[in-house]
Amino acid sequence: MRICLVLEGCYPYVFGGVSTWMHQYINQMQEHEFVLWVIGANAEKRGKFVYELPENVVEVHEVFLDDALQVKEKGKMSHIFSEKELESLSELMQMRRPDWETLFSLYHDKHLNPMAFLKSETFLDLLIKICKEQYPYIAFADAFHTMRSMLLPVLYLMGSEVPEADVYHAICTGYGGLLACLGGYVYKKDVLLTEHGIYTREREEEIIRAKWVVPSFKKQWIAFFYMLSDMIYQRAFRVTCLFTNAMRTQIQMGCAPGKCRVIENGIDYDRLSGIPLKEEDGWVDIGAVVRLAPIKDIKTMIYAFFELSAHVKNVRLHIMGGVDDEEYAQECYELVKQLKLENIIFTGRVDIVKYMEKLDFTILTSISEGQPLSVLESFAARRPCVTTDVGCCRELLEGKEEDVYGKAGYYVAPMYRDGLALAMEKMCESRRRRLRMGKNGQARVKAYYRQERMIRLYRELYEEVIQKNGWNRI
Repeated sequence: MRICLVLEGCYPYVFGGVSTWMHQYINQMQEHEFVLWVIGANAEKRGKFVYELPENVVEVHEVFLDDALQVKEKGKMSHIFSEKELESLSELMQMRRPDWETLFSLYHDKHLNPMAFLKSETFLDLLIKICKEQYPYIAFADAFHTMRSMLLPVLYLMGSEVPEADVYHAICTGYGGLLACLGGYVYKKDVLLTEHGIYTREREEEIIRAKWVVPSFKKQWIAFFYMLSDMIYQRAFRVTCLFTNAMRTQIQMGCAPGKCRVIENGIDYDRLSGIPLKEEDGWVDIGAVVRLAPIKDIKTMIYAFFELSAHVKNVRLHIMGGVDDEEYAQECYELVKQLKLENIIFTGRVDIVKYMEKLDFTILTSISEGQPLSVLESFAARRPCVTTDVGCCRELLEGKEEDVYGKAGYYVAPMYRDGLALAMEKMCESRRRRLRMGKNGQARVKAYYRQERMIRLYRELYEEVIQKNGWNRI
């Protein structure tokens, strides 16, 4: 089977949880061929992969959003829009539920030039009508530039060359979901969606905090990403996520319950379960397996550790991971210097199996997560965790309803530094407690979060596609 994986902003360009998952996933599925259709922000990243691609990756198609800015109109637009096309464009501009097949036909089949449309009288007439009805007190210049910023990447992506495959499997909604639906449209194939986090909710959080978004149009930007999610929720044959609450969110956002499946993350349990516990040496060593990026909220981690160090002697924090955001990383380094925390160690990327031997427990302070592999790996190695109450973390620490394994750590609200400091202090004060919680976490991972189980369930998902279409197995 030839599977097109549609990826946005992760594998194979950067290290991280989703990228690690994706690389292991492809390697485990040697019976299938994979085409990677990857979306990046900047064309300067073209071909700069940080992973050596597995042999069963047979093609890579790269699309970069900043290339949309290079699109030039080729003279005045000559296309005469039908009533159906105008209605679809109007629905798109109002972030509702456009007829995507009509739009795919316009921009992919008929090759309508995105910039020619955005400079046309048709676009201007549609925008004026929308502004009069919906934004009568907002500066027209703001509406004009915001609408063009929203539409240009979408119109550009719809004109992309589409790699041929038997199924289009998106690993997020948003622009990735758009391309997967385009692939399904062009070759009349099924579309699958796997969400590690709820993409739309993550974009919503970013937009609320963003300084680059005109305040009066934050609501419209949020609606824009909800519209893109709705597109693939409606078109996909199956939609998977990592935990039950995420599935409930997908259903609340309009995905049909019958399509939805929960497939938990899985890790290589045997690789980590044999790691010896750290021998007592008078120190308590805390590990954070994390990229240096704002969404991981390393600054709150540093502040919380500063408070912990004021109450507990002989503690060390090991921050293990690469730099995702250079500016943010420098701010973290500077904060450690200002607080004179000599017991924080930035290790860079390390071999987690070897480094875990040095640790007593781990911490994760993310603002947003799905089902973090770092927590599962920590549990497999019998290390309990302190986390923020995001994504699936609470469920991992305390177990689902049928779970009998017991508590494996503590969770606190995101950005709650006092709570994090207190939770770390509780973990530091009792080795016996750490060992008990670590044992609980290991038992939970062994029962529910093994890689073999996850791969089996995804194989069954592809088998559903094969049976639905009556194909012979390849």
